[in-house]
Amino acid sequence: MNAPTPADSVLRWPAPDETRAPYRVYADSALYEHEQERIFRGPVWSFLGLATEVPNAGDFKSTFIGDTPVVLTRDAEGVLHCWVNRCAHRGALVCRELRGNVGEQGTHTCVYHQWAYDATGALVGVPFRRGLGGKGGYPADFDMAAHGLQRLNVDSVGDMVFGTFDPAAPPLREFLGAEHCANIERLFSRPITILGHARQYFPGNWKLYAENSRDSYHGGLLHLFYPTFGIYRQGQRGWVHLSDNKLHQLLQVCKPAEDQSIEHYQQASSRKADSQAQLEAPEMLRWEPELGGEIALTIHSMFPNVVLQQISNTLAVRQIQTKGVDATELVWTFYGFTDDSPELTAHRLKQFNMVGPAGYISMEDGEAVSICQQGIAGGLDQASVIECGGNSIDSIEVMGVDENGVRGFWHGYRKLMGL
Repeated sequence: MNAPTPADSVLRWPAPDETRAPYRVYADSALYEHEQERIFRGPVWSFLGLATEVPNAGDFKSTFIGDTPVVLTRDAEGVLHCWVNRCAHRGALVCRELRGNVGEQGTHTCVYHQWAYDATGALVGVPFRRGLGGKGGYPADFDMAAHGLQRLNVDSVGDMVFGTFDPAAPPLREFLGAEHCANIERLFSRPITILGHARQYFPGNWKLYAENSRDSYHGGLLHLFYPTFGIYRQGQRGWVHLSDNKLHQLLQVCKPAEDQSIEHYQQASSRKADSQAQLEAPEMLRWEPELGGEIALTIHSMFPNVVLQQISNTLAVRQIQTKGVDATELVWTFYGFTDDSPELTAHRLKQFNMVGPAGYISMEDGEAVSICQQGIAGGLDQASVIECGGNSIDSIEVMGVDENGVRGFWHGYRKLMGL
């Protein structure tokens, strides 16, 4: 078997630091395949789902890590497992449903030749294993234990479940870092209830969305809904904290101060928010303080494939699924707490209109990814400019105008990819 193509033979980084990112990184098929090996099947922890999505024995959820189809399951003892959704016989998908339950002792059976697997991925049934009428069947030394599904290591922080292909990956909490684990536990501080799902498709590379979620200052520029209705404005008290490995970013913003008016925002912005704009349901904007402190917005980007959000009272995870070099699907899972009042649950459901595929805010991120992918065509030997705030990849204690998190993403990416 040929060794994987080294990433640096496909692409040369145009600068000694991360102030440039070559456009080819979003469009090269060979590099994309290398990412699947070095990142998604490499020594990192990828988000699989929320434990509450598979609460009972026999529950399962189909998902992806990169291009690889996987299934998250819970066994009869309540233990979570994850295995590659690829039958060991002929490579067919074993599980073809998005989610469901096979019962405590149930099996996942491939429709093609009926090979059956338990919740752990172990092979437990093969039709005609001993043949029929003394003919056919498998060899006498056929070892069922040697033909189970490929299994991943699984671990959790809060309600978030992660998996890794690589046994050499660092422990999950070490990979994420203490502060990032603490924020997950803050946003899952009580038992949760799943309130809904949505899917959003981008005709663009997954790294364009990863950059977007780490861009700490586009919110008040691209999303005019934010400053127009006072949810978020440049100059609010906040911070951008990067993990030690630079792979993860925690952006948090406190509620606006009384003196942060729309007029103040407009003086510093090249685009003008309409101060006369009104909503038919202005109660959607109401923020019910919760989770302690004054944090009203959290965008927590965890490499490689998940964003945990708190936007006012909208709580959700966004799983990034690669669908080719120029296509990405974002899977939203919205949640609340099981002890929420009916009024707070109704408020969360109404406020979800701000985000998701058609949200007042989030649909613009999808468009940004799309127009970037379109714009780089014919210019793959050129590079983006990532100099806002200098060349730092350090955390900052102000909610300013910088691209530290974007540069941090590329720093961690380059180390994993050997660029």
